[in-house]
Amino acid sequence: MVALVQTVAYLGLEARSVEVQCQIAPGMPRFNLVGLPDKAVNESRERVNAALASMGLALPPKRITINLSPADLPKEGSHYDLPIALALLAAMGVTDAEQLADFVAVGELALDGRIVPTPGVLLAALHASGIDRGLICPAAQGSEASWASGVPVLAAPDIISLLNHLKGVQQLPPPAPGVAAEPDHGPDLRQVKGQETAKRALEIAAAGGHNLLMIGPPGAGKSLLASCLPGILPELTPAEALEVSMVASVAGTLEEGRISRTRPFRSPHHSASMAALTGGGLRVRPGEVSMAHLGVLFLDELPEFQRAVLDSLRQPLETGVVDVARANAHVTYPARVQLVAAMNPCRCGYLGDPALGCSRAPRCAADYQGKVSGPLLDRIDLHVEVDPVSAADLALPPPAEGSAEVAARVAAARRVQVARLEGTGRRSNAELDGDLLERHATPDEPGRKLLMQAAEAMRLSARGYTRMLRVARTVADLSGSEGIGRIHVAEALSYRRVAPRS
Repeated sequence: MVALVQTVAYLGLEARSVEVQCQIAPGMPRFNLVGLPDKAVNESRERVNAALASMGLALPPKRITINLSPADLPKEGSHYDLPIALALLAAMGVTDAEQLADFVAVGELALDGRIVPTPGVLLAALHASGIDRGLICPAAQGSEASWASGVPVLAAPDIISLLNHLKGVQQLPPPAPGVAAEPDHGPDLRQVKGQETAKRALEIAAAGGHNLLMIGPPGAGKSLLASCLPGILPELTPAEALEVSMVASVAGTLEEGRISRTRPFRSPHHSASMAALTGGGLRVRPGEVSMAHLGVLFLDELPEFQRAVLDSLRQPLETGVVDVARANAHVTYPARVQLVAAMNPCRCGYLGDPALGCSRAPRCAADYQGKVSGPLLDRIDLHVEVDPVSAADLALPPPAEGSAEVAARVAAARRVQVARLEGTGRRSNAELDGDLLERHATPDEPGRKLLMQAAEAMRLSARGYTRMLRVARTVADLSGSEGIGRIHVAEALSYRRVAPRS
């Protein structure tokens, strides 16, 4: 007899069906596990054996073969423990194999028989929903699995409780979806004294989903401004929240099954490797750019990152996805992020300050800023100079306008964009391209003439020209204008740096 149990293999945000087949046949006692398992899956034999022993069950002295089908698909992770144990129990006649046919099982086993959490349960639940099956998962992740509507979920704390439920002698309580985490908006813009130009650029970036670069001396407030951005961004829609939570689930960071409506804000240290930023590793995991999907990726001290690491962001910023290719796997993660970067004007940080003059100017600035490649800078829509704040500015009372007022304008502009882009698969002005850009971001004649003159004088690339049109569309949306005029184009151009001449 061959017992069958369904589970999944994760490839990026895709869950593929895997059938766990167990056969117990006469022969020398042996436990074989085949089907391209990695080391964690191979070690399942020891965990399953110990877990069954804790229940008072011993493996039969026969030849046990576990096959993970399809055999040519690499299997990674500890979530195969539970389906392997269930297939083995079904083959031994301890449980009914027909009952297990209606479920997909995922979970890691402790040596005492407990079922402990593993990454990716939300993906497994959505996969089970798509094939009209239930899900067996750890009790600690039942609330996470419950977010997939219409899926019967058996969230068991240990194997004994699960077997008793299947036999009808115990009832496992149905899990409820985890309560969405309360939004954490960070600092309020009222904490920022002065910096009106930078705050206006932050508002435009939030309204259109544009990338932003802030350049200024140490202590000017660049990091504070960036941390205020989540407070003026609109909350995630339910569909977007589920999309973000899928990335968090496969990364194993979705705590207690709680789904948040707050947009992600990730701020990796400048020592981060390429795999940490874009994803990868021995077992391919999402990087910071994917963990910030539909949110903000803040890179402080931009030139301090390795240049190759920064350049690895060029493709994700353009396409909204990151492809991680390895010899044994090729996975794709979403990476539709809003990049916010901050840097000093030079290594010492005081270029242009007469009191703290840079002793190596202008070479210090050229060498320092030259660490960031031109193609990456070309993908940043808004470039703003953040001037130092004087003691007189700090002594002033807080500004009357805070994050709530700015967030209201941003939300109104985003609603206009959502209505305009309905049915196109786009979410904001930052994603306009092709026919959509021609239809919705073409300026009037005075605006077109100004843009043409500026494109020649500033040596804008085709990408830079397109991004200026997108920013102008956002400025027009913030002002409530249906069309794009010269004033909107002028403001968009004011946030663009002139390309250096060779």
